[in-house]
Amino acid sequence: MEKRQTITFSTLPQNVEQLKSLKESALTNPFEVCALVVATLCNYENNVDETINMLNFLKGPQPLSPYEKQFLKDRLQGKFYKPFSFFKGSSPQNNYQPSEYTIEVFDNPYSYQNAGYVTLWMNSSGADSPRQLKLRQKGTQWFLWENFLLSDIRTPAADDPWA
Repeated sequence: MEKRQTITFSTLPQNVEQLKSLKESALTNPFEVCALVVATLCNYENNVDETINMLNFLKGPQPLSPYEKQFLKDRLQGKFYKPFSFFKGSSPQNNYQPSEYTIEVFDNPYSYQNAGYVTLWMNSSGADSPRQLKLRQKGTQWFLWENFLLSDIRTPAADDPWA
C-alpha cells in the first residue's frame, strides 16, 4: 500500500543553520528528507554557495561532486522555478508561485527494492509524471543519494510566448 506524507514549511531555509533548525533536519524520516531537498533547491537563485552547503548537509558523508554541481547549474540556470513546482498551489499559470510551502512525498511498491536505499516520489505541477529522489541510509539517518527532480517542466506563463 502506498504511503504518503505531507510536509509543510513556514519558511524556506536560506543557509545551513536555518536548515539545521528545522525539525525535519534530524534526517530520520526519508519523506521529510525529500521535502528538505526541494526546500533547499528553492534557494539556488538567491545563493548558490549556501544552497551547495545545505545540499552537502543533506548528502551526509559524500558531498556534491563537481559533476553534481555542474548538473545543478545546467538544470536550474534561468529555470529557478523548477523546485517551486513541487509545492501545493503552484502551476505554470501562476509562474510556479505556491500558495504555501506544502509538499506531498509518496512511495510505491518499488521504493524499497534495495536494502539501505529508498526511492520516493513527488508530483510537479509542471510535469505529467512524478519525479523521484533516491536516498541512502546510514545508521538511523537518510541522505540524498540521487536527484531526479530537475528535468524540464512546462514553461511558466510569464516566460511562455504562446501563453
